[in-house]
Amino acid sequence: MRDIADRLGVSSVTVSKALNDKEGVSGELKEKIKQLAVQMGYRFNATARSMKEGLTHNIGVIIPERFTGPTQSFYVRVFQRITKHLEEQGYYGILHILNSEDEEELSLPKLYSDSKVDGFIVLGQISKEYIELVQSMDVPKMFLDFYDEHSDIDSVVTDNFYAAYEMTNYLIQQGHRSIAYVGNLYSTSSIQDRFLGYYKSLLEHRMPMNPDWVLNDRDERGTFIEIDLPEQLPTAFVCNCDQVAHLLVQKLTSLGIQVPAQCSVVGFDNDIYAMLSEPKLTTVEVDIEQMARTAVQSMLKKMDDPSRSFGRVHVKGNIIYRESVSPASEAPSQVTKTMQKQ
Repeated sequence: MRDIADRLGVSSVTVSKALNDKEGVSGELKEKIKQLAVQMGYRFNATARSMKEGLTHNIGVIIPERFTGPTQSFYVRVFQRITKHLEEQGYYGILHILNSEDEEELSLPKLYSDSKVDGFIVLGQISKEYIELVQSMDVPKMFLDFYDEHSDIDSVVTDNFYAAYEMTNYLIQQGHRSIAYVGNLYSTSSIQDRFLGYYKSLLEHRMPMNPDWVLNDRDERGTFIEIDLPEQLPTAFVCNCDQVAHLLVQKLTSLGIQVPAQCSVVGFDNDIYAMLSEPKLTTVEVDIEQMARTAVQSMLKKMDDPSRSFGRVHVKGNIIYRESVSPASEAPSQVTKTMQKQ
């Protein structure tokens, strides 16, 4: 610090404050000091800093195993953004895949029992019982992309309700009056909120909700199942995610039902499946960058002051209009059980 101070004609105290992002030094001088430190070959000694501050400068990111399969890319992308924003603040993200056995047996991550992290971000819905376990952990924690009745655990989520509400309004504007929802309502808070947004749109337009048009897409473990179509098809489907919408389009096409000429299909997430689908999906783009940035900023503030609370923070999604929606056809198509099994 003395060498840097001598080169810039400032005090060692000023250099120390700048390198540790303390107040009392202008932003311009801080940047100049940091740049000179890098040019002179200096690096932070992470171990020494951890010993001094009593922190590991690691944040654990827990992702349930069911969201990390070969066809799952959304949470991997979110984790990448989280680690990027953490590294910008001098922290590191450590990924912990929560397998089904540990979740059922309520086993805490070794990252916690070995004191390897300063806090946890839980990315993706976990069981009620495991949420109780997370609540008992004596470190800052927060949920990302879901929330729970435990209001004392902060969360960052896409505004699923309003995005699905807007998407359903768009289908109604296109003349659709028979609209289905595809998603297991007991699976995640995101799927529930998207359903409620869909339902609100129907209510506002005084359109009845047909129980036969609320279709299941996965089992209680989150594994996708064959979608059982109603005999009288709606003219449009609101799907809880792009992968499900992609699978639905494939199924409809295999039955000789044209998308969007006979049935319109919309998704959610704007992930790779939105572009793989033929036709490409109208969907909701989730602002992953903003979600990750908000989660990291909130987590670091909670570590500085464990009493801080942010509640549930909503990040707005945006509709991406593509080719999977067209004005409603005159009447819904009909599909028999025999056709579905083919």
